[in-house]
Amino acid sequence: MKFLDGYGEQAYALLRITAGLMFLAHGVHKFFNFPDAFPYPLDPVLMAAGAIELVAGGLIVIGLFTRPAAFLASGMSAVGYWMAHGTQSPFPIQNGGETIALYCFIFLFVATRGAGIWSVDGSRAKAG
Repeated sequence: MKFLDGYGEQAYALLRITAGLMFLAHGVHKFFNFPDAFPYPLDPVLMAAGAIELVAGGLIVIGLFTRPAAFLASGMSAVGYWMAHGTQSPFPIQNGGETIALYCFIFLFVATRGAGIWSVDGSRAKAG
């Protein structure tokens, strides 16, 4: 589509920001019961997951320390998939793990590509 040529950087930035916001929302749900009560007790594993979701999600959104934050988020998503979903079935469509599997690979992509435009990392690279 010719009219979309040249917008790859903007589309990537929107992917990074949107995925980071959605990941952050999982941490907000766990710790602040927003928008509704989190349905499980916060054991140490869920507390660690929520902390990673809050911190890494926020860093990915603003594009600060993007590569390490995204790598951590990708790893947490992989572990979460196999702990919560993969034990039921190896197929995401059967075990309800589509979302966390997508987070794993989106954040792995972000970790390899970096922050891109509209980011603190990008601004710091230009200034330095």
